[in-house]
Amino acid sequence: MSKLMNHWKQHFHFKILVLSLHIVLCMETTCGRAEYQIGKECCPMCAPGNRVHKHCTEFTSTSCIPCTGSTFLDQPNGRSSCFPCTNCDPVSGLKVKQGCTSISDAVCQPLEGYFCKLPTYQGCAFAQEHSRCKPGQYISQQATSSKDTECSDCTGDTFSNGSLTSCQPHTKCESLDKVQVISGDHSSDTVCETAKSGVGEIIIPIVIIACIAIVGTMAFLVYWKFGRKKTRKLMNTENRQESTAISLMRPVPETSSQNMDISSNN
Repeated sequence: MSKLMNHWKQHFHFKILVLSLHIVLCMETTCGRAEYQIGKECCPMCAPGNRVHKHCTEFTSTSCIPCTGSTFLDQPNGRSSCFPCTNCDPVSGLKVKQGCTSISDAVCQPLEGYFCKLPTYQGCAFAQEHSRCKPGQYISQQATSSKDTECSDCTGDTFSNGSLTSCQPHTKCESLDKVQVISGDHSSDTVCETAKSGVGEIIIPIVIIACIAIVGTMAFLVYWKFGRKKTRKLMNTENRQESTAISLMRPVPETSSQNMDISSNN
């Protein structure tokens, strides 16, 4: 019986201890939803866009000052410093969607040609450039700001250089009255060339020969014309030289004075 009484007393004392702890804890956490606790004091929170400058005391309320620079606080708070604004860095593939204010953070979005790789509650924290399909593939799903490009392989007698939204059939040279020069594959089209006709093969050599004959004839006529003039000039020069030589070979006639001397001697 005494053992039972002792056990009951211990159990009773344990319950009293637990109840006392609950009362103490409740007394220490009696601050309201718009308050924060400093020591034994429950201080009023600062409004969004403001931070604590001085905590409250038993006789004074909380002193708050606005967030300045690139900082913000978007909730009622008991903080002594503001949060730094998010930087929408182009190196991370981002640009500003909504600027930072004292009561809200900046919101970022992907640059043109990028998609969000790490989305946040309202924006994006990191973006990556859209993938490009390789030659032999076509774009099966266009990229967006939230999804990357999706590529698929060309099959059969089709091709794509990687920028097309569907594979194109190879050109049939026969249907264009042309001959195939290079066969097509999945990354490039067939290369065609205009077929050479038999008439063209005959006419072209004839035209070339005729041109050579005309040029040769003109050259001969020019040579003949200038050569004849040169020959005539040489002949005239030779004739003048012969006339000069003949005149030098004739005897010189005696003068009248010599005749008079002969007469006087007689």
